[in-house]
Amino acid sequence: MPTTVTRDGDVLIVPDGRTLPIDASVHASPVEPTKIICVHLNYESRRAEFQVKLGEAPTYFHKPISALNAHGGEVVRPPRCRFLNYEGEIAIVIGRQAKHIGPDDVGSFIRGFTIANDFGLHDFRDTDAGSMLRVKGSDTLCPLGPGLVDDWDFHDKTIETRVNGATAQAGNTDEMIWDMHYLVADIARTITLEPGDVILSGTPAHSRPVEPGDVVEVEVEGLGTLRNTIVEGDVPVREDVGAQPSASEEVVSTALGGDWEFRGVRAPHRG
Repeated sequence: MPTTVTRDGDVLIVPDGRTLPIDASVHASPVEPTKIICVHLNYESRRAEFQVKLGEAPTYFHKPISALNAHGGEVVRPPRCRFLNYEGEIAIVIGRQAKHIGPDDVGSFIRGFTIANDFGLHDFRDTDAGSMLRVKGSDTLCPLGPGLVDDWDFHDKTIETRVNGATAQAGNTDEMIWDMHYLVADIARTITLEPGDVILSGTPAHSRPVEPGDVVEVEVEGLGTLRNTIVEGDVPVREDVGAQPSASEEVVSTALGGDWEFRGVRAPHRG
């Protein structure tokens, strides 16, 4: 059964006083949300990468809680799928019920922050009428961790994603189009946020596909490093029901960051 611990340098302190080395511990998700809500485009570098003009307010999608994963967990790319993309992000964790609150009041409703990797299985980009249920909601595609930091100022913080040690994404929270307090207040207008609920606040440019065996790390200044390994799934996506993985123009364009020959054919809603 998961146990809440505190960190002291390179060790974890159990409530009964025992200490455990961080690298030898099996991590669970640091929170147990009732819902995981994600903003689509929120970093200027990501918006510019896709060369899109945003509206006056953010848009969102939902990841089911069955997608939860943790620091050190394996992220599964199912057989017959090719376009599993990382997206290093910062997760906002709600501390008490939030409903009809203004941006200036949000701080007291936040329990803390953790790191997220908003993986997307873009082989299913053509399905689900824009909800991205299978793209972003498939099992294991929401690692959170390694821990929850309850005293952290989100302004001017660096975020970096590395694949096998090489920098793949680099950004700063100051390039967010809508800051974290705005996101919470916006959602809480019509959706009651409960303690433990998670809001993923967007990713910088250069989300790209990874392969089984790759190690993906997301490091955020002041929050630590979230590390996960990509593995090939054991169970193929069934072929006798539902939409099948594809490599359509929309799939390829999104997975490869909009650097493609089909620009202008359609204007997909990107995550």
